[in-house]
Amino acid sequence: MKDILEKAAAIELLIFDVDGVLTDGSLFLGDDGEEYKAFNSQDGHGIKMLQKHGVRCAIITGRTSRVVEHRIRNLGIDPELVWQGQHDKLQGFAELLEQTGLDARQVAYVGDDVVDLPVMRKVGLAIAVQDAHPFVLRHCHWQTPRPGGRGAARDTCEMLLEARGVLQQELESYL
Repeated sequence: MKDILEKAAAIELLIFDVDGVLTDGSLFLGDDGEEYKAFNSQDGHGIKMLQKHGVRCAIITGRTSRVVEHRIRNLGIDPELVWQGQHDKLQGFAELLEQTGLDARQVAYVGDDVVDLPVMRKVGLAIAVQDAHPFVLRHCHWQTPRPGGRGAARDTCEMLLEARGVLQQELESYL
């Protein structure tokens, strides 16, 4: 774990996939074609705490959904750091690096499926959710204790806060 925390200490940008990471991967489609997703409130609070301590958050997702736009607005994620409809996630990743001026070693990515691997293999810290595809689990640096949409994002945020030495202080601020 020491090696992971060392990698995590260098992270300035955390990128999330959406389906299977920020959600449990279920897609709810209404008769009208509207798409619905369920997000975990504890995950959301973890993202807010992480941003408070200077780590920017971004999204690269293959699907396009207005619900994601609503969620990122609620979480305070910069809309310029959100890439929806990215079938080639490496393109969105390259543009994020250019836009932020960061080196890939300063970036972490959280994924769950094989479409996430091209980016995961480029970043400084590749994270897979607990219930990720087995092939993805073999190619990550760290696996979250909880599954996607059920606390995996919170696990990731708290691990990054721990690496920055501020997790305990952040948690105790609520006492």
